[in-house]
Amino acid sequence: MKTLIRSMLAVSALAITAMITLQTGVAQAPAGAPAGSTGLCNDGSYWTGASKSGACRGHKGVKTWYASAAAAPTPAATPAPSAAPAAAPTPKATTTAAKTSTAATKTAAPGGGPGIVWLNTSTKVYHCYGTKYYGTTKAGAYMSEADAKAKGAHADAGKPCS
Repeated sequence: MKTLIRSMLAVSALAITAMITLQTGVAQAPAGAPAGSTGLCNDGSYWTGASKSGACRGHKGVKTWYASAAAAPTPAATPAPSAAPAAAPTPKATTTAAKTSTAATKTAAPGGGPGIVWLNTSTKVYHCYGTKYYGTTKAGAYMSEADAKAKGAHADAGKPCS
């Protein structure tokens, strides 16, 4: 009887230790975070890479990390618990998930379309319809290419739209 109690206590202690180890230092992703988010950057954007190394580079660093190094599951390998949002890859994910930029996963601001450019007002660079940063920079406005040039802006990578 004493042996049974000792073994039950040992198993319980081991289970509790495992649970504490898994949850230490790992925050739960908020409900509004995109699916598959593993961290929140200091500028408010989300990181979806599996590694914390290099995460939020160019976004003022990591504010909150949602995945631990030991428990970082790949989205296809392990199903997400029913209480948490599903960990699905983002629609514009690249082959190097650890280096995925948050600009590639942002949706364009409402408005715009063919024939209209997105002017990044802080850098005075305009982006053509269908390009990576079209409508996704923090400060900007939609306008015609001629209007953007009249405001002293230049094309992204020196390539005009038309």
